[in-house]
Amino acid sequence: MKNERMNNMNKTLLITYPYKDSIDEAVALAEAAGYKVVSIVTQRYLTKSKYGIGSGKLMEVKSIVDSLKPDAVIFDEVLKPTQEYNLASTLKVEIIDRERLILNIFERRASTAESRIQVKLAQLRYEMARAREKVRLAKKGEQPGFYGLGRYEVDDYYRDVKRRISTLKSKLESVAKRRALYRRQRSREGLVTISLAGYTSAGKTTLFNALTREQHEAGRGMFTTLSTYTRAISIDGSKYLLSDTVGFISKLPAYMIEAFRSTLEELTFSDLVILVIDASESIENMKKKYESSMSILNELQVPESKIIYAFNKIDLLSNEDEVYAKARYLGLDSSLRDDTSMDRMARYVAISAKTGRNIEMLLGMIRRFAGEGYSKAVGVREDGAERINEGTDTVTEYDEDEVMNILRLDQDEDSSA
Repeated sequence: MKNERMNNMNKTLLITYPYKDSIDEAVALAEAAGYKVVSIVTQRYLTKSKYGIGSGKLMEVKSIVDSLKPDAVIFDEVLKPTQEYNLASTLKVEIIDRERLILNIFERRASTAESRIQVKLAQLRYEMARAREKVRLAKKGEQPGFYGLGRYEVDDYYRDVKRRISTLKSKLESVAKRRALYRRQRSREGLVTISLAGYTSAGKTTLFNALTREQHEAGRGMFTTLSTYTRAISIDGSKYLLSDTVGFISKLPAYMIEAFRSTLEELTFSDLVILVIDASESIENMKKKYESSMSILNELQVPESKIIYAFNKIDLLSNEDEVYAKARYLGLDSSLRDDTSMDRMARYVAISAKTGRNIEMLLGMIRRFAGEGYSKAVGVREDGAERINEGTDTVTEYDEDEVMNILRLDQDEDSSA
């Protein structure tokens, strides 16, 4: 089945860095965007002024392109418009840089109205950054496969894009207001909120499924989750709201974070954030992804005091003690030395969301750091996970009456008793 799917994909030549982790991630991104990588060219520096790569490497790429005739060339770095144009003019094939590749994946994965609006907003901001160069080239009659290139006058182009951006931002502001209402109400009711965060493919959704006993799509490529799923879970009789959020990735530009802010801000306002880390990766790659994740959490103003760490996928390790060495390498132990009341496992735990190993330890950490949850029933289901958003994938689908009704469930039960 996988081979058949791969055969139906568009072919691409991939230009990336000569490191295994970089190659693996770039290939995974390409496949998630619907491309089959038929050739890989590597170079240590992808930021040279004219083409991103040197002239000698460019000729090597051109030879491969002429031979294999791929549908596109994916460049695993952010390209300036002039670099993109220079590459396309020489190679005579569509050029896709890292930013556009991620946007393409987001577009394929967006499954809710909110996520589709967020993706479109990010795409338009990507376009704005390239508008002047595109218009200049269009007026010269040169159209080398730029993303969305049209024959607009520059003022008309800007005016149209700005109008569309303004419309989309207004829609997202409405979503943000509904989320703010929901947060205020759950705060008044004493609902403790927990969010899962982490680099894409770290296993957040698998962990979400394990904690809620649900079966959201997981493990089928990068960025499986673009919307926020929120459910209630029960730990020793106390209720907590658990949210799964969009995965992080390195070199995510500020405008993409801003476009997805209405979704990502769930992390900002959570009582506790569980940063899921793939423990099966090399220690160097783990550190890179950890630093990228912490950078985004810092940009979202999530204090480290609200974060605990779940080292996932220990079922893939030959020795679970590897996790302790990796945690020390990330500096997670050193931050605890001044607090003698906490042991080595105080803020991190080694788990396998897939097999369920040490999930009980994670639940104990949630109780320890998030405090007592909500003691009243909230839409209780027989399987132990309470659905906070019946029939939809994101809490943003609620209108004000629905939010109020959900949070008053316990009051209705009390009054009818």
